[in-house]
Amino acid sequence: MYVKEVLVQNQVGLHARPATFFIQKANEFRSSIWVEKEERRVNAKSLLGVLSLGIVGGTTIKIIADGSDETDAVDSLVKLVQSGFAE
Repeated sequence: MYVKEVLVQNQVGLHARPATFFIQKANEFRSSIWVEKEERRVNAKSLLGVLSLGIVGGTTIKIIADGSDETDAVDSLVKLVQSGFAE
């Protein structure tokens, strides 16, 4: 299992468009991937799950992966979040 925390940079957070990019990236990996905000954890490959967290700009989230490509998965998703989804 591999875990990293990241601060959501873009002002609007993970609303529909950035969440879609996030999920598409998560689905490129075989590992099981979760996003955790406070004490809630959801499947990072689920649009409804990610949107249900209500992640806004300035929120710190954890990205957790478990599987054969867990390190690449987490590092790639952290990089995407840090980029602000090019907004």
